[in-house]
Amino acid sequence: MSGSNVTRRDLLRGAAVGMGTAALAAAAPGETATVPMSEGPPLTPAERAAIAKGIGKEGSWVADQGVYTVPLPRNDLDVRIKGEPVPTPFGFGGWAAFKKAADGQAVLMSDTVLLQEEVNPVLSAALANRFGATAIHNHFFYEEPRVFYMHLHGRGEPGDLARRYAAAIQPSRLHPARQPAPRSTPAATPANQLNPANLARIAGHEGTVNGPVYKITVGRKDLTVRAMGATLPAAMGVNSWAAFYGARNRAHIAGDIVMLEPEVQPVIAALRKSGLEVVALHNHMLNEEPRLFFLHYYGVGPAEDLARGFRAALDELGKHGRAGKRENWAD
Repeated sequence: MSGSNVTRRDLLRGAAVGMGTAALAAAAPGETATVPMSEGPPLTPAERAAIAKGIGKEGSWVADQGVYTVPLPRNDLDVRIKGEPVPTPFGFGGWAAFKKAADGQAVLMSDTVLLQEEVNPVLSAALANRFGATAIHNHFFYEEPRVFYMHLHGRGEPGDLARRYAAAIQPSRLHPARQPAPRSTPAATPANQLNPANLARIAGHEGTVNGPVYKITVGRKDLTVRAMGATLPAAMGVNSWAAFYGARNRAHIAGDIVMLEPEVQPVIAALRKSGLEVVALHNHMLNEEPRLFFLHYYGVGPAEDLARGFRAALDELGKHGRAGKRENWAD
């Protein structure tokens, strides 16, 4: 659909598609949620190839979650936080994830990393291509240049959905055709500077090395989240994570915690008690069930202390119930 032929009804329909409909199926705290029988079929190899062709970049197939995810790093940016350079994998890489819904259509969810001057041109292109924008926000304080994150959601035939997403991000340098190659990995890697095995032991979860960054990602196995007619696993953005960069005695940490409403204040308290800075609290989706909130944090210090702060936040998840109990936190 070209911009000149878009009607107000088209735009509203696109936003509604992005928001989607939702149904709840959640396990009890501490239990592993089961995928409902109405879950859609997996994307076929041909459909995954069509997605890669449509976006212009190969992705990864997460078979156990039925998700095809395409990484979209901002290799063009030289980001500094409080004047110190930080690498792209520290938190300046976006993604687009695809999964089949129960009706057989594909669902797209994305975290689209943009400079502030790119936000509204991409937003207009997204609406023209029938996507809904469900969140626009920061993930950091103190970074230069200023970076914002736009969450776009949509539905459709896999290849067409990918082509429309590529058209939506065309006004930005995030588009794969406009991205430079990743920079070479520095000689100092997490394996000889951060002691990743010890960080994994403290956090209680294994991570992965991406250049100079060690990242731990943790899903919510106690929840089954649904939106736009599909279940949304960790690879669709329903996860908490911590990225570590630097040296063992002085490292940076940045991350995100996904929470139910009753978990928000306990997680904030745990992070602040650990000396970590809370830099954002917001939604990523609309009309998902159960309702989720996402908290971004940052800190500098000994790597093991930072990992203990992340673990303290994780330890608050799944133990405060599911209902939105009203609290007076000023008392």
